[in-house]
Parts: sequence; C-alpha cells; structure tokens
Amino acid sequence: MNDDYILSALAFNGTVRIYVAATTNMVEAARLTHEMFPTPCVALGRTMTAAALMSRTLKSETDTLTIQIKGDGPIRGIVVVSDSKSNIRGYVHNPHFNFPLNDKGKFDIAGAVGHGYLNVIKDIGLKEPYIGYVELISGEIAEDIAYYYASSEQTPTVLALGVLINSDGSVLTSGGYFIQLMPEVTEETISFLEKNIGSLPSISQMLNSSITPEEILKLIVGEHDFQILNKQDTQYKCNCSRERMERNLISLGEKELSEIQQEQHQAELTCHFCNSSYMFNDEDLSTLLKNLNKR
Repeated sequence: MNDDYILSALAFNGTVRIYVAATTNMVEAARLTHEMFPTPCVALGRTMTAAALMSRTLKSETDTLTIQIKGDGPIRGIVVVSDSKSNIRGYVHNPHFNFPLNDKGKFDIAGAVGHGYLNVIKDIGLKEPYIGYVELISGEIAEDIAYYYASSEQTPTVLALGVLINSDGSVLTSGGYFIQLMPEVTEETISFLEKNIGSLPSISQMLNSSITPEEILKLIVGEHDFQILNKQDTQYKCNCSRERMERNLISLGEKELSEIQQEQHQAELTCHFCNSSYMFNDEDLSTLLKNLNKR
C-alpha cells in the first residue's frame, strides 16, 4: 500500500497556495532501484520530493516537468522527471559515494552537489518546452529551487525538503512543503507566514514525529482558514518500454544503426531511471533498419 501523497490547498482567502507531501516510500523505491549510498539518496530524495510538489502546478494531463541539477561535486548530476499525476522517476550520475557530514552533523548535500546550475524544463504541449535556468546558490536543493521560482517565474516561494536515513541506509522519512504567494497576497499574510514558518520544527523533525501532511498544513496556516483542493498519490514509476527504446535506436539514424548491426550484431539499452535492460538482436536491428528505409 502506498502511503505517499500530496495535499494541495488554498489559504488566506485564496492568496496563498500550499502543497504538502509525504514521499518516504517513493524515495526508498529509488534507493533500492539505484542501490544508492546515503548522501546521494538524500540529494535525489529531496529533488524527487520537490518535483512531486511542483507537479501539482501542472495544468494538463500530458504536461511533464523535469529538474536537472549539474554540479562539480562528486554527485556530478541529478535528473528527476514528473508527470501530471505525480509519478516520479529520477537518478543521480554517481549513486555510490560516501561524503562526510557537515559541521552541523547533517548530510552535506551542498558539498556533494558543488557549484553548477539548475534547469527546470516544463513540457506543456507548446512547440518548444519551457526551460528555466539558474546558477546554484547553495546546492541544498530547496533554496536553489525557491531561487529559480523567484528569478525565472517571479513567484515568491517557500520550499522545505527533508529526507532522514536509518542506520541501515534505508529511508526513515521523506517529504516536504511548497508555498507560493499569489499577487493579491497582503503584507500582513506575508509577515504571519514568515514568523510562523520560522517557528516550526524542520520538515524532517515533523515527519519523524509522525505528523501527517494534513497536520503540517494546519501548522503552516495556524488559526487561519484553508481549503484542501485535492489529495494526489505519488510514487516512483518509470514509463520506459521496448517501444521507447526502439525509438531511441531509430533516432540514431540509418548510418549509425547500420554500423552497430555490422560491428556488434546486437544492442543493449538500459534505462537510467529503473535500470531495466532491453536487448535487440541482429534480426531486431535489421527490422528497425528496414522500417527506417521505408520512411
């Protein structure tokens, strides 16, 4: 049973959007899929949780959202994709490294990511996808994505992400919240949120105390009214298939595909997101080349 879900809510007379997510099972599924060490698991878990929260802002069923983080730290890069149903898939370029804790005794995600940039790619059915780009300001992921919203989309945003790891390396808890201020928001509301959020325990502490997303939402708004718009399940789910891999081979073009057939007589493609392997033998490659020639 999947207990991971995202609440979408409106508060303060519709001037503040709030999203709260529990993502423990999703991040544990990613850890097992990629056999990740703790530091890369926390980094990917935070990014996946961010993508799950951000996916609730997509308008159409066919919309997708991709977060790409590229840095000069040992993790090298992070890629996460979400569809409009909050099905998440992702990977880090280097899942197998240990990194010392920072001076606060916490996972040093900033050190693991290093200096670099963050892309947010939204495919919303237009001719070209929307691509937002910002330099990393901290490498802590939540701060960098909030900075992206402020600079690329001019939307004041608060993002809190947390992943706790058990002593055996498994995921203890994971989740986050995402708050966006609408243009009509009052200074009074902004002041209240700043003060109230500043007084809350960290998202990791709240989740570890078995505080539910519904309860976290109430803590964020205090005595103010709110309206829950929907509750969406979220999960780790890859959409790869043999047909998709065939399209990848065809996209290489006739010359390169012909060289692969003549030199290797087969091709094995592995999905980055779920590690599923797809084998195409000599006969399969001949069929693909014939279909290419018919175009």
